[in-house]
Amino acid sequence: MAEALASKTCTPCRGGIPSLTREQAELFHGQVPDWQLLEDTRRIERSFRFRNFRQALTFVEAEGHHPTISFGWGNATVSLQTKKIKRLHENDFIMATKIDRIFTRLATG
Repeated sequence: MAEALASKTCTPCRGGIPSLTREQAELFHGQVPDWQLLEDTRRIERSFRFRNFRQALTFVEAEGHHPTISFGWGNATVSLQTKKIKRLHENDFIMATKIDRIFTRLATG
């Protein structure tokens, strides 16, 4: 199922659209189990470990979405939430699968 999310493209969010219900967020979460559902299903977050600062920086720069990212020597934490609705949207889970793939490429490359 994560494959299905990864093949999707994020749709522009203009605000005023409904956020995911708890049940919908939990279903999508099943497709990105390495991510944590936080703040009463308002955002998702995952921490990544790298061999060094350069790898962490490359990972952060490879990301084209607008997540909240903190990083340092050998680590990066990505937090996703659709800013316009201040909650989760399917786009956030699509990005989570894409971020996981970027990490896998960097970690194994």
